[in-house]
Amino acid sequence: MAGCQLRAEESQTPAQKRVSAAAPFSPAVTSAAPAAADVPDSLRLTPVPALAAVPDTLHQTIQQLHAALGPAAAALRPEVLEQACVGYLTLHPTGRIERAGLLAVADMDLPNTTERLWVIDLKNARVLHRSLVAHGEGSGHLRATRFSNEEKSACTSLGFYRTASTYDGIHGYSRRIEGLDKGQNANAFDRYVVLHAADYVSPKYVEKYGHLGYSRGCPALPPEQFKEIIATLRVGSLLLVSGPGLASRWLDGGAAGRRFLQRGWR
Repeated sequence: MAGCQLRAEESQTPAQKRVSAAAPFSPAVTSAAPAAADVPDSLRLTPVPALAAVPDTLHQTIQQLHAALGPAAAALRPEVLEQACVGYLTLHPTGRIERAGLLAVADMDLPNTTERLWVIDLKNARVLHRSLVAHGEGSGHLRATRFSNEEKSACTSLGFYRTASTYDGIHGYSRRIEGLDKGQNANAFDRYVVLHAADYVSPKYVEKYGHLGYSRGCPALPPEQFKEIIATLRVGSLLLVSGPGLASRWLDGGAAGRRFLQRGWR
């Protein structure tokens, strides 16, 4: 089993330290994305391409969902929420996702100082959890910009995941996740990419170093929140790890629209 914990002071290069020091933002944890204007390149978000063939009715429903989620989802970009919802609607009828009406989404393009993981109750339009989440050491510094499905890459892998069983491992209580996108995250289970707690995922860590620490590819969670998040994402839940270059067969707007007309979020 590959170890996942990498602290900031162990993995940060001098060049990365200069970027962190130069970035004009507070090291305190933020709950919203940086403003589009006057931000350094290290914080400038990558545009999310519009999905093809999403019916207007579904597109409008997802916009309404985003609005109903309120301030807790202010930093969740509508385009990323649409990716997650379309994937959920496409995957659920295949039997790969057993938990209806529940969706987790992590936007790894956001700075890791931002609470960029959301667990959403689709039926009741509520944010159940919002938290910090780490990306892999190989994927970048403040934001994840490189992604890999390869063993020993230490990178985050983009795509849709199904949550699997829990176990007690080197990081304590953890949950396995299974990649559902061939070529992007299908090796996650064998790589032991899991949900687990890490002491480098906390506001205090950000205050000290200006960013989170890094995993070996796991979406590591804050020690204060990981148990509740892992418990909510029971076996058969859906997680989307989004970022630049995401490509998935499950981003099928037409199939998602037909499914929503038949059953809604059920």
